[in-house]
Amino acid sequence: MAERPETRRRALGDFLRTHRARLAPGSLGLPTGARRRTPGLRREEVAQVAGISATWYAWLEQGRDVAASPGALAALAGALRLTPAERAYLFELAGRRDPAAAPVGEPMDVPAAIAASVAAITAPAYLLDRTWNARAWNKPAARLFVGWLDDTSDGPRNLLRYVFLSPVARRVIPDWEDRARRVLAEFRADSSAHLEDSALRALVDDLHRRSPLFARAWREHTVVERAGGARSFDHPRDGRLVFEQVGFSLASRPDFTLVILVPQPKPKRARR
Repeated sequence: MAERPETRRRALGDFLRTHRARLAPGSLGLPTGARRRTPGLRREEVAQVAGISATWYAWLEQGRDVAASPGALAALAGALRLTPAERAYLFELAGRRDPAAAPVGEPMDVPAAIAASVAAITAPAYLLDRTWNARAWNKPAARLFVGWLDDTSDGPRNLLRYVFLSPVARRVIPDWEDRARRVLAEFRADSSAHLEDSALRALVDDLHRRSPLFARAWREHTVVERAGGARSFDHPRDGRLVFEQVGFSLASRPDFTLVILVPQPKPKRARR
């Protein structure tokens, strides 16, 4: 079932309100004035900086059925100092296509050549679809991701379900809560192009019911671009492992993301 328009409008209003509250007037060159009852910018200040009607902007935050042009959305993105990932999410919530957004194809089976390529990589590697189900992975990844890719049962192996619901993930991922929030913020940016997808909505709804942390983090509307960097694991057999994560979009299959974890030297223990 497609997402209802009022649900999207409420999400847009929540998103705008959250990001407005995060900005200090001084960061935009506005006078701070008297003591404020609420943090961040006022609605009128956002409208002023964006060059749009204050009433129209208030209607957006209230979730009213008003149309937003790409030009007005771009102005709002600038006024709220949104990152590229946040800007793309704003356009999707408003039902407009950002000209810079890449098209998203329908999910399909993994071509044999791509699956063979993943299997041939010597470092841990896996392939995610657009709802972050692992569609292919190699043996090093199965050994690394205990409780996820080493599972021999049938059914989708979803990264978000693993991170938020698996007790194993809490043990093997250092600073689990911070990492889980980051994963969700990246997923939110990655999924902005297909919010109406019934599989995505079912996934979000299920996690919202089953994970209090997911429910809280989802309401915060944090959006960040997917980025690589150091990833560490407290592996039950191999101890502390450190990797450099890199991700690739496949030119022939933009609905898939290839993730590779390049092993790094183990941290040396301090001498007593």
